[in-house]
Amino acid sequence: MTGRVAGKVALVTGAASGIGLGCAQLLAAEGASVVLTDIQDDKGREAAAAIGGDALYLHHDVTSEDAWISVAAEVEKRFGRLHVLVNNAGIGIGGPVTDFSLADWRRQMAINVDGVFLGVKHSLPLMRRSGGGSIINISSVAGLMGAPNMTGYCATKGAVRLFTKAAAMECATARDGVRVNSVHPGIIETPIWDTISSTVADGGNAAPQRTMNLDDMTAVATPLGYKGWPVDIAQGVLFLASDESRYMTGSELVIDGGMTAR
Repeated sequence: MTGRVAGKVALVTGAASGIGLGCAQLLAAEGASVVLTDIQDDKGREAAAAIGGDALYLHHDVTSEDAWISVAAEVEKRFGRLHVLVNNAGIGIGGPVTDFSLADWRRQMAINVDGVFLGVKHSLPLMRRSGGGSIINISSVAGLMGAPNMTGYCATKGAVRLFTKAAAMECATARDGVRVNSVHPGIIETPIWDTISSTVADGGNAAPQRTMNLDDMTAVATPLGYKGWPVDIAQGVLFLASDESRYMTGSELVIDGGMTAR
């Protein structure tokens, strides 16, 4: 490792598994002090312990404004500063628009959109006091293109994309040294695929098992012909978190095996 983010403090939401965990691991390996947050407490604590050093895990419901206020205060108390925010926490709920429940729509919006908004709102003041930094919002290729039976998910990820651009312009206008960019993963091997294809009656995202084979789907859907792994996204996040991307803001970093290039 080369210490590309040495001396920086990074907060990663949804960091107990998948892309969030991959980001937390790589940022820590490259020298950052990392705060991992999630609602999967056992996995989150295990992840922080495995990373070691000053890695910290905090329980965190990203839909709660009080929780965001508490997390931001704890980061400032423990580290005194914040340089990187990775708004990664999210869920995927699929289904035909005519059958989609309002409960599912609202739950997905709350986590995928409200969580990103609240993250920026309550991390930005500390970042500004820290002399600037980088906000990285995890969107999706679903924020760039439509997909059948994914109307709700596409709506949330499209919202993240344009919210990112507006926040980037706001920070640039303020000359606060904070850059805001979005990352758009394609088909990545993560636990979200365990639940993305169906729901339960009360609006819970709880499919019992995968209804699709990712390798078969990726062979058809991506020009490269193979799926990505969390580290593929983490490498892009590391670049945006580092000073190497100092001249990028309001941009979309697409890591999708060529899905959107067609």
